[in-house]
Amino acid sequence: MRVADLRLNRHSWCVAVLGAVAILGATSAWAAPVIYSCDDGKGHKLTSDRPIQECLDREQRLLNKDGSHRQTVPPRMTAEEMAVYEDQQRLKAVKEAARKDAVRRDRNLMLRFPNEAAHNKGRVAALDDLRKAIAISEKRVAELQADRKTLATEAEFFQGKAMPFKLRSRIEDNEATQQAQRDIIVNQKAEMVRINALYDAELARLRRLWAGAPLGSQAATPASAAR
Repeated sequence: MRVADLRLNRHSWCVAVLGAVAILGATSAWAAPVIYSCDDGKGHKLTSDRPIQECLDREQRLLNKDGSHRQTVPPRMTAEEMAVYEDQQRLKAVKEAARKDAVRRDRNLMLRFPNEAAHNKGRVAALDDLRKAIAISEKRVAELQADRKTLATEAEFFQGKAMPFKLRSRIEDNEATQQAQRDIIVNQKAEMVRINALYDAELARLRRLWAGAPLGSQAATPASAAR
C-alpha cells in the first residue's frame, strides 16, 4: 500500500472517530440529569429530579444540572380544561381540512379552466346533451300528436257508440306517452337553468382567481363543491 493511501485511510478513520465522539457528546448533553423547580404557592420553593406532584397545577421550570433554564413545563390540565382543549383542536383540524380542500378545489378548477374561453366551452358541452335530449323528446311529441289525429279520425266512426277497447287503449297510451315526454322536456329545461346558474357562479369565482385572489380564500359555490 502506498504512503498516500495510508495517510488517506488514517485521515478518514480520525474523521469517523471525531464524528462519533461529537454525537456521543451531544447525546450525553441531552440525556444529562435535569431538575424540576417550582413555587408551591405557599412561599416554598420545591425541587426534584421528576415532576413535582404539589405543582402539577402550575408551571414548573426544568433546569439543567448547572441551574440554567432549559424549558418551562405547563400546568397539567383539569378534565374540563382537557375537554375544552380537545374540542378546540378538533375544530382547528376541521377548519384546516376545509381550508386545504378549498385550496385543492380552486387549484383543480383553474387547471380545468385556465381562461374564460375554456370555461365557456365547458358550459356548452354540459348543456349540449340536454339540448339533444329535449330535441328528441320534442320530435317524439310531434310524432305522437300525428298519431293522435289518426286515432281521433278512427274514433269519429264510433260517435254515439261504444268505442272498441283496443282503440280506446291506443288513445289512452298515446296521451300518457305525450305527457311523459312533456314532463321530460320540462325537467331537462329546468336542469339547463340549474347548470347555467352553477356555471355563472363558478365563472364569478374563477374571475376572482384569475385576477389573483388566493386559492381557497372564497366561500365554496355549489358548482365548485361538486367538482
